[in-house]
Amino acid sequence: MIDKSTPDTMPRGTTGGTPQLLLAHHLKQLKLPTVLREYDKVARECARDGVDHPRYLLRLIELELIDRERRMVERRIRAARFPAVKSFDTFDFTAIPTLNKMLVLELARCERLTGALLDRLTHHVHILTMNGDSYRLMQSSGRLRPSASDKKTEQNQATDDAVERETGETSAT
Repeated sequence: MIDKSTPDTMPRGTTGGTPQLLLAHHLKQLKLPTVLREYDKVARECARDGVDHPRYLLRLIELELIDRERRMVERRIRAARFPAVKSFDTFDFTAIPTLNKMLVLELARCERLTGALLDRLTHHVHILTMNGDSYRLMQSSGRLRPSASDKKTEQNQATDDAVERETGETSAT
């Protein structure tokens, strides 16, 4: 049972220091550097905007995840030991006026990619053209809609129901 006479009941061992000092220690132990760096600023912003606690926590955790992803990319780039790090942010599109900047940026998002992958996979191969539906397509379609035997059963049931309505007799199915 929780003692309701004490306003802020803290877990044992956490009452020996200031909250900021303990929070900093715990966040370092948990390896949450962005939360440690940003929690106070985000708390003030959320208080100013009237944001509730879960959304405050969500903002902090999103910042941590974004920062981790950024650091991971930086580590991978360093590990790759590229002679020079270049990105489209620093590319001078005016140097090549015939280059379609919007197309290059769209391609950089890798959406358009399936065609390029298929082109590389089918280069120097023999392609067999087969008539009929794909085996995998039939398998996945079968999971989504009734099979032929299920359709026959449904058709037989519909026929039996129609005969039953006309004759007033029940079938022996």
